[in-house]
Amino acid sequence: MRPAEELRYLILAAQREGNRMLAQALRPLGVTPSQAEVIRILQDRGQLTLNGLGDLLVCESGNSPSRLIDRLASAGLVSRQVSAYDRRHVELSLTEEGLRLAGQIIAIEEELYRSLDAAAEGHDLEPLTGFLRAFVAGRPAGEALARRRDAE
Repeated sequence: MRPAEELRYLILAAQREGNRMLAQALRPLGVTPSQAEVIRILQDRGQLTLNGLGDLLVCESGNSPSRLIDRLASAGLVSRQVSAYDRRHVELSLTEEGLRLAGQIIAIEEELYRSLDAAAEGHDLEPLTGFLRAFVAGRPAGEALARRRDAE
């Protein structure tokens, strides 16, 4: 196997395993990793338009997050309101239940990050993260992640 092929499959395997771990931890809350990402972004940003949310999503880059929002709104986790400034825009925010769930999602994410920190112990991650940033730069998911990172 050539190095580029192995790298491709290692990235895919790591993504799948991380997503599987996250999905399993989120299952008792009744949300998927993609839905959890939406909830966390809204929790961090407060109120966003659908387009504004779409610009920050890694899980749905390039696609409209309307189906995700429909499910979250139906579950009573996200509120949609027509913008006072432009009736063509719908502003999204978390409901009280969504905010409560966001706290639980944060705890689950923290546990996942502790697991990743433990696996990374003794390894210098900067070359890897630098490579991955360069690899996704200019691509929709990479741009969404850069916008989120720059806003911190």
